[in-house]
Amino acid sequence: MSGVDGPYANYVSELFQRHHRWLCERLHRQVENVEAAEDIASETFLQLLTSPNVVAIREPRALLTTTAQRLVYQRWRRRGLERKHLDALGDEHPLSLVSPEHLAATWQTLDRIDQRLNRLPSKIRTTFLLSRSVGLTYPEIATRLGISPRSVSDYMETAETCCLRACLE
Repeated sequence: MSGVDGPYANYVSELFQRHHRWLCERLHRQVENVEAAEDIASETFLQLLTSPNVVAIREPRALLTTTAQRLVYQRWRRRGLERKHLDALGDEHPLSLVSPEHLAATWQTLDRIDQRLNRLPSKIRTTFLLSRSVGLTYPEIATRLGISPRSVSDYMETAETCCLRACLE
């Protein structure tokens, strides 16, 4: 990897050796299989490696957990959006009749939605993911996040508006 060497790369390598197994085990409880957990753990360390050099991380597991959780949410969001869109396509017409151009446009729209959702504040994004990808009800989300059901409703409206704008671009 060009540009990533020296003491910082060694430091990240040491963190990898110390915490990779722990992070994989933690992630496996959240994702569908061991391979997905390992992929997310590897991506977590890659992001750490390519981020601005951090001389000393006081709580490496906290940083790793936060970074990995963000990647898990991105994975859930993307899967949820893909599933919903493919379901909608299936309702309209068989997938075999969908043109490559239509599929490309669909993927571009999903990418725009993903980028816009990624820019939302964490609580709004998490609320949206828990509703659309995990399938929790508004009261369940409110309890889980420690917010009011009204806030859940407001957050969902914000996220859905964000998605709609991405579709209209």
